[in-house]
Amino acid sequence: MKTIVQRVASASVSVDGQLISSIGRGICILVGLSRDDTIKDVEYMSRKLLSLRVFEDEEGRRWARGVRDSGLEILCVSQFTLYCQLKGNKPDYRHAMAGEPARELYQSLVDRLRAEYRPERVKDGVFAAYMQVSIQNDGPVTLTLESPASAREDSAKSGSKGATKSTGATEQAVPSAGGTVTESGVNSASEERTPTSAAES
Repeated sequence: MKTIVQRVASASVSVDGQLISSIGRGICILVGLSRDDTIKDVEYMSRKLLSLRVFEDEEGRRWARGVRDSGLEILCVSQFTLYCQLKGNKPDYRHAMAGEPARELYQSLVDRLRAEYRPERVKDGVFAAYMQVSIQNDGPVTLTLESPASAREDSAKSGSKGATKSTGATEQAVPSAGGTVTESGVNSASEERTPTSAAES
C-alpha cells in the first residue's frame, strides 16, 4: 500500500460538479493499493497515518504532533495511479489491485481510521469515480508512505500457520522537493478508474 500524505489548510472532493466531501486543516491522503496488499497493510498504514507528526504543538515546535493529537481532519481519496509503471510513455497499472478487492480494502482503511480516531473527522471521496480533488497544501508538506513487504509476508504466514510475526521494518517517508500549490493556492487532480481487466493484466 502506498499513500501520498499532504498537510492541508483545506481540501475537497467533487464528482460531476457536486461537492462530496470537504475538510479544513488536516491531511489529505491519496491511497494506492497494490495487487499484493492485505489487511496487514491496512493495519500498518492506519497506525502510521494517525501518528505521522506533521503539525506543530502548542509551543510552536514543528513536526511535533499527529493529526489525531491535534484533533484535525482527514480526507482519503482512492488513487490507483500510484502503482503506475510506464511502458514507453504509456501508463501501465498491472500492479494495482483489481476493482472490487481494491474497493473492499480501501473501505477497510477508511473504516479503521474512523474507528481509531473520530468518525466525523474522517471523510472520503467516491471509489472509482471521476473525481475533482482540490488541495490547498500547507507548507507545502508532502510525504510518501509505503507499507513494508514484511506486512504482506506476515499475513501470508498467518494464513498458513495461524500466527503472525511482528516486524520492526520502517516506512519510507520522503518530503516532496517541489510544492503542489499552484499560484492560486489550489492544486486540482482527477482520477479515472480503468476497467478491472486492465488492473488484472
